[in-house]
Amino acid sequence: MQRESRIGGLTVLTVLLCVATWHIAFAFIDGPLENGNFEQAPKSSNMKGTVVLKPHAIPKWEISGFVEYIKAGQKQGDMLLVVPEGYAAVRLGNEASIKQRLNVTKGMYYSLTFSAARTCAQEEILNVSVAPDSGVLPIQTVYSSNGWDSYAWAFRAIYSVVEILLHNPGVEEDPACGPLIDSIAIRALYPPKATNQNLVKNGDFEEGAYIFPNTSWGVLIPPNIEDDNSPLPAWMVESLKAVKYIDSDHFSVPHGKRAIELVGGKESAIAQVVRTIVGKTYRLTFAVGDASNFCKGSMIVEAFAGGRDTVKVPYESKGTGGYKLAGLRFVAVSIRTRIMFLSTYYHMRSDDLASLCGPVVDDVKLLSVRNPKRLV
Repeated sequence: MQRESRIGGLTVLTVLLCVATWHIAFAFIDGPLENGNFEQAPKSSNMKGTVVLKPHAIPKWEISGFVEYIKAGQKQGDMLLVVPEGYAAVRLGNEASIKQRLNVTKGMYYSLTFSAARTCAQEEILNVSVAPDSGVLPIQTVYSSNGWDSYAWAFRAIYSVVEILLHNPGVEEDPACGPLIDSIAIRALYPPKATNQNLVKNGDFEEGAYIFPNTSWGVLIPPNIEDDNSPLPAWMVESLKAVKYIDSDHFSVPHGKRAIELVGGKESAIAQVVRTIVGKTYRLTFAVGDASNFCKGSMIVEAFAGGRDTVKVPYESKGTGGYKLAGLRFVAVSIRTRIMFLSTYYHMRSDDLASLCGPVVDDVKLLSVRNPKRLV
């Protein structure tokens, strides 16, 4: 069956799935939402300075609360408000929200991608909810030196029409203190299955969140505590910090088009539970490398199988790309075995000393060993 096409990015936000009666929802296409980058501006008659006055003033969107339309290069006091892509973005002030509806396929999984930046508030968060799923994305940790990060958040469509609602629940003394949002997109997810060639699902990370073709900082996959569904099908982010989803258009990737960068040391971990047979010997193989993003130094990726078997894989990164293959042999002690990867150390990019980075993991494979005594 042919895959559906894709739709744009999302930000500090609340995503609500519901059957509302506002506007006519447009047909789903993978990629940016209609006016998802906010390049279509409100009419000047619908604005007072930067503040948007009417609910439907921004084309294709409905707003409520204190919403500002921010142009690239605009200043707030001594602070320059940077727009990550194109001409404009929106800022959500106290209890402000922005929403749009679209048609989807009931029962399917989707991942929203969005760009977000903190401005003057210190504890900025975004609510993300797609009924009945909900979550909160804290944006206090900035992973990139440009002040912007792109995030992914996944949900399963309960209805055939979804309402995407981006909401800032914060209340500040200055109502203009709130997150900037730009480039909102969506992608349909097709959860992969295990095969006789690989017991790990989505081991090459090819299935996952939408990555903007015109951005070079990847997409953050939040921890499970903030997302009941994973934007990286079959994988869980079992950590306090996010991991970064990268593509070969902007980074060095060991295999295929996509990979994972462990950007938060031991606070960034990915895991998957696989079916195994008790007493049987298995061989886990994977690639460890760097993303060619000036992340230099001595790296170590730790791989775990079932919590008892582990291997530490050293990799000396020059920050210019490259990888090595590694493996772990283990005997299954349960019908379910947890495979997990994390980075031993924390790393910063050498070109700006402000962006978090780390080793890349890709091409994860797991197969049973027919003759374990012959395996070296």
